[in-house]
Amino acid sequence: MEAKDPNTFDPDSEPFVEVDPTGRFGRYDVLLGQGAVKKVYRAFDQQQGNEVAWNKVRLKNFSDDPMLLNHLYSEVKLLRELENKYIIECYSVWKDTERHALNFVTEVCNSGNLRDYRKKHRRVNIKALKKWSKQVLEGLEYLHTHDPCIIHRDLNCSNIFVNGNNGQVKIGDLGFAAILGRSHKAHTILGTPEFMAPELYEEDYNEMVDIYSFGMCLLEMVTREIPYSECDSVVKIYRKVTTGIMPESLSKVTDPEVKAFIEKSIGQPRARPSASELLMDPFFSEVNAEEPDPRS
Repeated sequence: MEAKDPNTFDPDSEPFVEVDPTGRFGRYDVLLGQGAVKKVYRAFDQQQGNEVAWNKVRLKNFSDDPMLLNHLYSEVKLLRELENKYIIECYSVWKDTERHALNFVTEVCNSGNLRDYRKKHRRVNIKALKKWSKQVLEGLEYLHTHDPCIIHRDLNCSNIFVNGNNGQVKIGDLGFAAILGRSHKAHTILGTPEFMAPELYEEDYNEMVDIYSFGMCLLEMVTREIPYSECDSVVKIYRKVTTGIMPESLSKVTDPEVKAFIEKSIGQPRARPSASELLMDPFFSEVNAEEPDPRS
């Protein structure tokens, strides 16, 4: 049976199709989104009285790919450990042996992801974009200064989520995250091609790949275009990225301050500032990440 359209969802008439082992969380047959490894459903926290997201992964999908299954377990383990207001919070994790699934319940952001939100709201001024950017960097700073260091590795505007009532953004989908040792080195190629730093393809990189991805996210926020959308294949994106050719959308950024900040973020690995350094940049001198949204 296909999940119902979330736009026609009526919680008063919808029964739970599944309840977690503790009886606290109930899942509706309403699909919020899906990715390569999981489906996300609308659910309800009966203890707190608020909506949540029920993430379901069919374990049989990984029967012949233990590496991907390990990434999944890493995501869940990471989510349970992280405590930061700019990172999606995880409330519960359990394995359903009867349905051959791994479930984890997370907070849900009421306005969906930043990519869709930005397309919907075209009239966003630079101060709002700076505010979102600062919040993303606050989340990255938390991950990168965590002990051990955590790299997201797949940061893009589709896995940054928005609470539209207060304009707060949160980083989610840590499925490809890697915990690094003291060397801060990682050696696996993963991610979304348009947002992947060139050194990722060389399999020798550190947390600075997230700064590059952040720069591409800011570029998308400004232009409302996915970087390298002029390319019609992953191979063409790879060729441009690895030879240092910038996406065409960068030429559409007319504000020199914004363009310079993006270029600083997507520069050569050793030249890229850390999240902590970017947060101290004059770019954010008039922005307070905690500033309330006047509409709320």
